[in-house]
Amino acid sequence: MTTSLPTDKSAASGSVNPAEALALAGLPGVDVLTRLANEYFASLPDGGGSFLRTTPAASTGPGYPGASLDQAELAAIPTNLDLAPDVQDASSGFYFLWPGQTPAPASVTAEQPDPPGFDSRLNPRPTAGAVPPSAASQEPPPATHQGMVPAPAADAGFSVGGALASLPHYFMAAATSAHRAPVDLNLPPRDAGLEFLPDLGIPRTPGPGINPPAIAEPGGSPLTAGGEASAVSLYFLDEIVSIPGDPACKAGESQHGQVGNLDLAHPGFDVWEVRRDFPILQERVHGKPLIWLDNAATTQKPQAVVDRLARFYQHENSNIHRAAHELAARATDAYEAARDKVARFVRAASRDEIVFVRGTTEGINLIAQSWGRRHIGKDDEIVISWLEHHANIVPWQQLCAEKGAKLRVAPVDDSGQILLDEYETLLGPRTKLVAFSQVSNALGTVTPAQAMIEIAHRYGARVLLDGAQGAPHMRVDVQALDCDWYVFSGHKVFGPTGIGAVYGKLDLLNATPPWQGGGNMIQDVTFERTLFQPAPARFEAGTGNIADAVGLGAALDYVERIGQENISRYEHDLLVYATQGLQAIPGLRLIGTAQEKASVLSFVLQGFRSEDVGEALNREGIAVRSGHHCAQPILRRFGLETTVRPSLAFYNTFEEVDALVDAVRRIQGGGHALRR
Repeated sequence: MTTSLPTDKSAASGSVNPAEALALAGLPGVDVLTRLANEYFASLPDGGGSFLRTTPAASTGPGYPGASLDQAELAAIPTNLDLAPDVQDASSGFYFLWPGQTPAPASVTAEQPDPPGFDSRLNPRPTAGAVPPSAASQEPPPATHQGMVPAPAADAGFSVGGALASLPHYFMAAATSAHRAPVDLNLPPRDAGLEFLPDLGIPRTPGPGINPPAIAEPGGSPLTAGGEASAVSLYFLDEIVSIPGDPACKAGESQHGQVGNLDLAHPGFDVWEVRRDFPILQERVHGKPLIWLDNAATTQKPQAVVDRLARFYQHENSNIHRAAHELAARATDAYEAARDKVARFVRAASRDEIVFVRGTTEGINLIAQSWGRRHIGKDDEIVISWLEHHANIVPWQQLCAEKGAKLRVAPVDDSGQILLDEYETLLGPRTKLVAFSQVSNALGTVTPAQAMIEIAHRYGARVLLDGAQGAPHMRVDVQALDCDWYVFSGHKVFGPTGIGAVYGKLDLLNATPPWQGGGNMIQDVTFERTLFQPAPARFEAGTGNIADAVGLGAALDYVERIGQENISRYEHDLLVYATQGLQAIPGLRLIGTAQEKASVLSFVLQGFRSEDVGEALNREGIAVRSGHHCAQPILRRFGLETTVRPSLAFYNTFEEVDALVDAVRRIQGGGHALRR
C-alpha cells in the first residue's frame, strides 16, 4: 500500500479523541496496540529492559542518546511499561509512559518559534489550537516527559535499529521517502481485527537478541519482528509513505528509486538525532544559532569523540610500546585499536598498512621525502591534476626541483571534471608517480579515481590518492581502488586535529626508507649502522599523537555506526537541494558543476567580494570559507582568485540550507555597502 502525506493539516485542528483518531485512520484500538506493544517488549531479554544497554563505545555522556547506564541505574528502570496514547498528539503516534504518568500538555500557538532545525517544507507551521505534529525528531523530549524510554544507542544490541529506533516512539514511526519527519497518516478504512498488516513480500526473520511474539496475518503465516525489516518500522504497522509533489518521488517510489523507504540495507537516517550528538551545534554566533557550513575546512566533533579523549587523559595517559606498567599497556592497546579501526575504515588488507601522521599534508610529504627521493630521478615525470590542493602540488614541485624531474598537470573541463583522454596522453614510460584528489576541496568534484588508477598502472606508475575530502563523504575501499597510497586527515572525518593516516601497500612500505629517525622506529642501533622496524613502526619516529589517534578511532566508530551509505545519500540530497537554491539567485555563479560532486558549493556573487559575502554571512551565524581554499591553480582556471565556499556534512539540515540561500538573497538584493 502507498499512503500519501496530507498537505493540508487544517483537519487536525481542534480536540481529537484518541479512539476516534485511530478508527478514522483505520488502525486498531488502543487496547489492541497496548497488548501488542507490551507483548513485544515483554519478549525482550530481561523483561524488556535489556534494550537500554549500550556498548562502551556508544557512551556519549549524560543527556546524550546512548549514555552509559550503570547496573544500579538499570535496576531502577521499571520493566512493566504501559503503553498509553498521548492525547495531545494523537495524529502523530504514541509515547511510552511510566505507569501513572500524565503526558505533558501540548499548547502550540502561531507565535511560538519553530524548534531548532525545524523543516517547514515537511512540517507546515501549525495554527493556534491545532494539534501539533510530534517534535520527537526535531528536539529532545520535553522535560515533563521524564518517564519516556531513553533513546537507545545505534549498537545497543537489539535489531529494531538505526536512527529510527532511537525515537521515543519509534515503534509507531512511519517510513517516509524524504528526510524523515513526523507525519500524519491518512489511511483508508479497513475491516476490523488484525487485517492491518500489508503484504509487502518482505521476508521477516528474528534479529539478534529478539524473539518477539508471532502475529498471524489472516490467512497467512506468522510474521516475526527483527532483522533489517524492523529497522524501517514496526512489523505490524508497516506502511509505505510518499510525499505528493516531491519531484524526486514517483508513485510508490522513494527519491532513491526504491519502494517507499524500504531500503532494508540502510536503516532510516535521522538528522535531528545526529545533531544532538554534536554539542557545538547549540552554539550561538552574533546572537544567531550557529550554522556550520565550513566542513571542508574542518568538521565538528561528536560527544563520543570528546568523551573518548577525556577518558584517555583521565585513565590511560602514557607513552606507548615501551613500558611494562598498566597505563602503558592501556595506552598501547587504545592506540593500536585505533590503527585497527583505520584499517577497517579504508578496508586495508592489514593493520600494518596504516601509518599515523599529523594529517594529509604530512602524509603526502612523507611519501615524497621517503619513496620519492629514492625512486624519482632526472627526467622522470610526476602527473597531478588542476584540481589539487597546494599540499598535493608543493611537495612534488620541491622533489622535481631537487631531482631534475618534470611535473605534468591533467586538465579539467568547464564543469571542473578531469578530462580522462587528455590525462592518459600525459602518461608514458617516464611517468613514475600519479597523485590526485579523490574529491576537490575547492569545487567538490568527485574524480574518476578507479579509472585514473587503472590507467596509471598500465603505464607502470605508482598512484597516491588524496582522500582528505573523500573519506568524510563516501565509502573507501583501498583494495578495490588498488591505489598504492591513500592519505586522509582525522579532523575532516569528525575526529581531532593533528592526526591522520597513510595507507600504503605493505610490500611498498617495507621497501621504502624511513623519513625521520629516532625512537621506536628502530630494531637495533650501533655507531656503525641502524636496523629499522618493519612498517608501520619505521615511519612513526618519536612519541606520536597518541590521544588524538584514539580520538580518531572513536570518530570512525561513530561514522560507521551511522553508516557511510546513509551519510552519502543524505548529503547528496542536501547538495542537490542547496545547488538548486543557490542557482536561483540572480548574479550568483556556481564554480564547479561536475555531474559527480560531494558536499562542496563554491560560488561568486556578481558585484561583491567573496570576503565581504563571507563576513555578511558570519553576522547571520553562518560559517563558510571565503578565499582561495589553498587551491589557487584551479580557481585561476576559472578566472578567479577567490570564491565563497559553503560545504556540507551529515549534521546539516535543509532548514540551514534555506537560511544560507535567504541570506545570500538579502546580500544580493540590498547589501550595497558590500559592493566593490
